[in-house]
Amino acid sequence: MAAPTTEREFQDRLGRMEELISILEKQPDPLAREQARELIQTLLELHGRGLERVLSAIYDSGPHGAATIDELARDPAVSGLLLLHGLHPLDFETRVRNALEGVKPRLGQHGGSVQLLEVTPEGAVRLQLEGNCEGCPSSRMTLKYSIEEALYAAAPDITALEVNGLIEEHALPPANPKFSECPSVNGSGPQTAARGVHS
Repeated sequence: MAAPTTEREFQDRLGRMEELISILEKQPDPLAREQARELIQTLLELHGRGLERVLSAIYDSGPHGAATIDELARDPAVSGLLLLHGLHPLDFETRVRNALEGVKPRLGQHGGSVQLLEVTPEGAVRLQLEGNCEGCPSSRMTLKYSIEEALYAAAPDITALEVNGLIEEHALPPANPKFSECPSVNGSGPQTAARGVHS
């Protein structure tokens, strides 16, 4: 059995697919571009219909069918495919709320929290960032990046994200900041990497 695809691996492959599509769109031959579009669309439709039938069979298989689909949807690779084909069992707002609930304990370890202010039908999300990580000069930006990572993983269909409560920072946050780079709330030093976001 192949190793399960991680969330990052799935996003990397999706990004590579978008790069290849962009390259095909730049081909000088208009007929080749149109055929490439048709091929991609046909493959997506074929996979989408097959996936929909698989989900339908699971749902109709018995009393645990719906629970099985929910469990599958928590897998990063499966969740991404379901979103791609419009088949995810959870609606947009529920996915956003679940992502925020999942990240709150991690934020709490560093003196921060986040509240959902608004989710619009168009896919915009507005948040309020609260608290701070004492002793870390880029703490609020670090929290913001962690929240964004969790949200975009669960709801890549977000069209706009607004985070209120950020304060002016004197230093720019590091690239891909991690909680392991931020002192703990009680001043006991850096957290271990195991408590941070994925490297």
